[in-house]
Order: sequence, then C-alpha cells, then structure tokens
Amino acid sequence: MAQTTEQRLQISRSFKAPRDRVFRAWTDPAELKRWFRADPGYTVAIAEVDLRVGGRYRLGMKPPDSDPYVVGGVYREIRPPERLVFTWKWEWSKNGDPETLVTLDFHGREGRTEVVLTHERLPTEEERDKHEHGWIGCLDQLAAFLEEAR
Repeated sequence: MAQTTEQRLQISRSFKAPRDRVFRAWTDPAELKRWFRADPGYTVAIAEVDLRVGGRYRLGMKPPDSDPYVVGGVYREIRPPERLVFTWKWEWSKNGDPETLVTLDFHGREGRTEVVLTHERLPTEEERDKHEHGWIGCLDQLAAFLEEAR
C-alpha cells in the first residue's frame, strides 16, 4: 500500500575536490554530460542548463537500448559554491505526479567537498527508495568523474 505522506531523502558524500570544482560539475552542461547518470552503462543524451534563479534545466539519461529518461525543473536558489536548489519532475510523469525539490549543500572540508543532497516531497516510500538508488548511482559517477579529471 502506498504511503500518502511526503517522503524525504538525504544523502551525504565526500569528494576529493574543492567546492567550486564540485559545484561546477553540477551546473556546467558539458560536465553534466560526462557524469550525470545513475548507471555506468547509460549515456547523458541531454544536458541543458539556464543557471539563474527561475531558469530551467533538463537532463536525459539514456540506457543502451531505450529512449532517455528525462527530468527537468526550475532553479530556486543558486549560491556558488555553497548551495543549489531546484525542482525535479520526470517528463514521463503523469500530470498528477508531484514536483519534488532537490537541495545540494556544498561544504568545504580540508581540501575535500562534502555534498549533502536532500530530495523532498517524494510521494511514497517506493519513490523515495527508487530515487535513493538513482542518486547513489549518480554520486558514484560524479566521484569517478572528479577523480578522472584530477
């Protein structure tokens, strides 16, 4: 049975890179195309970013034998290199599916960056768990990208 209360997900991950470098990886379309995918077998077919409050973004993760999974939203807060807040909605979602909210806080920690990702307003535990799996995969890809770029 689906739970009707909103769900919240929070994940913290540390990266071997300075804050401005990690923030740029989240906001530069060319960089997003190199890592933003939940599975290493996927490619990033779409990375569109209008980096301003009220600007839109659109990201498409493409499995090997399928159309891309496309997500988009609007930037609500941008404080380089400290914080990024944006709405999140899959394009294939039904009209009744809620728009959720993602907040990324970037903390400098002695030459490293701790990213605290908070995804709120998820409609069910099942959706929270699916997004947790996806975000962990994306953060794994980000870590590999930042290591490779060093």
